[in-house]
Amino acid sequence: MRKSFSAELMAKVALDANKEEKTIAELSSQYKTHRTQITNWRKRALEGLVGIFQEKVIDELYRQIG
Repeated sequence: MRKSFSAELMAKVALDANKEEKTIAELSSQYKTHRTQITNWRKRALEGLVGIFQEKVIDELYRQIG
């Protein structure tokens, strides 16, 4: 059976992984998840951050051109 993780937990784990205060193995043990999941969540979080800033730029350009 597959475990289901909340978006809040995935975000928390991804932020902890990004801080690099603990190894991925330590986080995996702490949160009872697989190392690959943590790596994937971290990657998705970083990609999402880029999207937030790109969206702001696009919205600003649309506002400028009317």
